[in-house]
Amino acid sequence: MLRFLMSFLGGIFSALCLGLVLAAVTVGAVFHVYGRDLPSTEVLSQYAPRTISRVYNAEGRIIDEFATERRLFTPSEEIPDLVKNAFVAAEDQNFYTHPGFDLQGMAAAGLDAVRSRGADLRGASTITQQVMKNFLLDGSRSAERKIKELILATRIEKAMSKDDILELYLNEIFLGENSYGVTAAALSYFNKPLSALSPGEVAYLASLPKEPSNLHPVRDYARAVERRDYVLRRMAEDGYIDGPTLEAEIAAPLLTVQSGAYPSFRSTLPPRDYFTDEIRRQLSANFGEEEFFSGGLSIRATMDPELQVEAAQALQRALEDFDRGLGHWHGTLGQLPAEALGDEVLWREALAGFEAPRDIALGGQWYPAVVLEVGEAEMRLGIEGEHAEAPMVPRADIGWIPGSFAETFAPGDVVLVRKLLEDGAFARWTLRQVPQVQGGFMAMDVNTGRVLAMQGGFSYQSSVFNRATQARRQPGSSFKPFVYAAALDSGYTPATIVVDAPIEIDTPQGLWVPQNASNTFYGPTPLRTGIEQSRNLMTVRLAQEVGMDTVARYAERFGVYDELQPFLSNALGAQETTLFRMVAAYAMFANGGERVEPTLVDRVQDRYGRTIYRHDQRVCIDCGNPRLPQGQAPHVQSDRSRIMNAVTAYQLTSMMEGVVERGTAAKAINLPVPIAGKTGTTNEAKDVWFIGFSSNVVAGCYIGYDTPRPMGGATGGGVCAPVFQEVMEQAVARYGGGPFAVPSGCSFIKIDRFSGARLPDDAAGENVVAECFRAGEEPIFGVTYDGGFEMVGDLPLVDEVRASSRNVTTSTGGTATVGPSAGFGTLSSGGLY
Repeated sequence: MLRFLMSFLGGIFSALCLGLVLAAVTVGAVFHVYGRDLPSTEVLSQYAPRTISRVYNAEGRIIDEFATERRLFTPSEEIPDLVKNAFVAAEDQNFYTHPGFDLQGMAAAGLDAVRSRGADLRGASTITQQVMKNFLLDGSRSAERKIKELILATRIEKAMSKDDILELYLNEIFLGENSYGVTAAALSYFNKPLSALSPGEVAYLASLPKEPSNLHPVRDYARAVERRDYVLRRMAEDGYIDGPTLEAEIAAPLLTVQSGAYPSFRSTLPPRDYFTDEIRRQLSANFGEEEFFSGGLSIRATMDPELQVEAAQALQRALEDFDRGLGHWHGTLGQLPAEALGDEVLWREALAGFEAPRDIALGGQWYPAVVLEVGEAEMRLGIEGEHAEAPMVPRADIGWIPGSFAETFAPGDVVLVRKLLEDGAFARWTLRQVPQVQGGFMAMDVNTGRVLAMQGGFSYQSSVFNRATQARRQPGSSFKPFVYAAALDSGYTPATIVVDAPIEIDTPQGLWVPQNASNTFYGPTPLRTGIEQSRNLMTVRLAQEVGMDTVARYAERFGVYDELQPFLSNALGAQETTLFRMVAAYAMFANGGERVEPTLVDRVQDRYGRTIYRHDQRVCIDCGNPRLPQGQAPHVQSDRSRIMNAVTAYQLTSMMEGVVERGTAAKAINLPVPIAGKTGTTNEAKDVWFIGFSSNVVAGCYIGYDTPRPMGGATGGGVCAPVFQEVMEQAVARYGGGPFAVPSGCSFIKIDRFSGARLPDDAAGENVVAECFRAGEEPIFGVTYDGGFEMVGDLPLVDEVRASSRNVTTSTGGTATVGPSAGFGTLSSGGLY
């Protein structure tokens, strides 16, 4: 019997041993099979998560963010222990002791599932397993994936430290509100850095990994607090917080950005505008969208924040003034449903979700508002935000709109309003509208190409189309300086005489008869007066003399066009280009003829702080020399290429100074430093321009309807030049300015600006100009060019010269009379090349 019992027990033991061996072999085989084709854990050592790219202004302040996943990577050593401990307590109590998987936790989860008959199914994945699932595996719920997860977890525990694994987890985990990682979540929910979070706030974040979309702090407040309190108790049990802290944090309400307790991080940034959106467009093209939106780039923009605000408001003011001068109401922004009007909570909620521009601060912040009641003498509104002033608009506020209130507005209409102040005190609410006319403005450093300000329309939130960089428009007369530059480089001078008389040109489209804006003709006139008064007929004749092929090469060299069609009409700016290109080209006149590339970005650094782009490639020779004499500036070595002769650049600049002093922009520009520039007004005033520059800053403005149509009597000097004046007042105050540098190749001779005649060196008077001629070249006076177009001999010409301007003052104090206006002299119809 004993022998039989021993034999039976031996058989059982052998079976058990054989079973264990077979089980071990089976498990080993399974792990071997599933472990063969698993991804290498080495990829985690090159972990480069998708992180936010941030744009900083020239003063180092964040002005915008771009991301596909809102994540800010934070190294383990910068994550507070409180944050680490909260997630360990909530997600993986034995994290610091297990080998990658937690048998105890798995057994407890299985027991709970059995006891609840499957109703209480919870995961038993460790933090290490979750890292493997997120990084190296898919998110499927299968036994195969679980086996792979276990295998990888044990491997990574041998390859990486616990802190490194926790760092990956805390930076990768999704925590709701489009926030990935604890740093981004801390900003999204509390607008705080990790170091400023309270234990309760940390506990709430640690509660989110399992249900990031179902523990919203407003919609699911009760569940969110319940889960937060659970994590707090776990933290207390594990010794991470003490009893009094536990009680205080459980008693505290859950205050978040979503509940309105804190301002959102986005609200602390300026609204996205045309400047940063153009950075997005350009860098996405240069680096690729994936790198830009997820590469964690640090982008230092060239924007001057104060000048940007001034540029936006100056352009907005010009657009609104023009629009309101037309006396047309363009209609409301839309309507709210009638059922939302009877209750303040409902209309406020509906208005908050209504798509309306909220980035306009012209004359004060503009607010969306809904019409609640329309009366004969006044209209009652519901205005977004909290305001002490009664929300009423009197009929007199829009006296320029015909008809009654009731004919124009109805309850539910959404409009824009702002406070109207008189003598600094509130007077009334006033209705506003986004103008239909649009435009663009840009200011740039003439030496470095740094774009200081850019406004691409009235309101970015109303229209994201950037009219400074994307709108292709006819530059009109603002293109003429390139024709004159080609002529000056071809042997002409500012005193060269060109005939101002009618022209008729046969084209495939029919007879083209260009006209001066004044519809009059002035006969033989010096080049200087031609550009100062923007004479179309002189410009066409000059382009014919020089050759449109030559003009086209100049326009392309300056970057105004990629390819200018060599038609004479293009000498008057008929071919379309952008304000961005025109302003950059004018900068090369201002800096003496050197190439400069416009940029909105000074520098781009990658996620590791390495500079991957730098715009300014100049080298400072002695910036590090501590013995540099006081008052002596360091020498900056530039490798900029010369695009035009320095004398030509100065001659052209001097002629464009005349545009500002006594030409088509004389009434609008009045600055304390020398300014040169050129107006532009196309046929029927469909596009109006002004581009000008000081010795340091170039700026330009364009205004017109997006779908070109006439703007009545608008002109570049009357509409755009005031925008330039307003912005440049601040630009000059910030960046200074002085006389334009005279190149060494200049030899000055005084001439009469009406006749082009040479005057004595001691002559003075309002018609006397000291003109720059090329040193060593004796200018030829008295030759007139007509471009090969005949002129009727008895054509009535306008004498624009006042009799008093014929007199000049001599060095002895006496007066002398200058001869008549320029005559035909020796007539030539060939260019000087």
